[in-house]
Amino acid sequence: MSELHTPRAVVTGGTRGLGLALTRELTARGWHVVINGRDAAVLAAAVAGLPRPERVTAIAGDVADPIHRSALVEAAGPRLDLLVNNASVLGAVPMPGLADYPLTDLEHAFAVNTVAPLRLVQLLLPALRRSGGRVVNLSSDAAVSAYPTWGGYGASKAALDLITAVLAEEHPEVRFYALDPGDMATELAAAAGEDPAGRPAPETVVPAVLRLAEADLPSGRYTAAALTPIRAGR
Repeated sequence: MSELHTPRAVVTGGTRGLGLALTRELTARGWHVVINGRDAAVLAAAVAGLPRPERVTAIAGDVADPIHRSALVEAAGPRLDLLVNNASVLGAVPMPGLADYPLTDLEHAFAVNTVAPLRLVQLLLPALRRSGGRVVNLSSDAAVSAYPTWGGYGASKAALDLITAVLAEEHPEVRFYALDPGDMATELAAAAGEDPAGRPAPETVVPAVLRLAEADLPSGRYTAAALTPIRAGR
């Protein structure tokens, strides 16, 4: 596949979990993927462990940092097929009730989980328009259900869901998806005090993301469990 016709994606939070699993599969399918992670050493190790590291551009930094976001946009290039806003933070840990929630932690959760994805969409929209691209914003069931102590994280994801829906109405030339991946064995779940043992591996959610990236589905909110998988790997 020539560079001119190589599909390109930006996947935030690509050092572990779903972001890394998705990057592994996209590169196996011939995509070039721009990923990021806050820890440069962890990011380098993650890329080195991929079967096709030459198909990855890795940029260390925090999505809440405007300078880092600009670097991701520059690396994406003039045409982009897929943006996956996967990077997330839990917020205050241990997780408090909303009546006791530290506002600095709440502001940080919104900065990473809500504002950063929107800003990346704003910056990358011209490149996404050129390809009729897709945006997948990782959501959560906490965005639609009231779970004690999950209010800060859930509120940031609920706001992201609404942003996704409004962007879909405003820009029908690009597909916008909010994806609830369901329970996964991730560091975020462990940080929330939940036992990741017995939870599905992040790799099990990759087919749902591929479905949104490659099938002709209307913009909207989806759960991974409801999406018919596309066969992974080639």
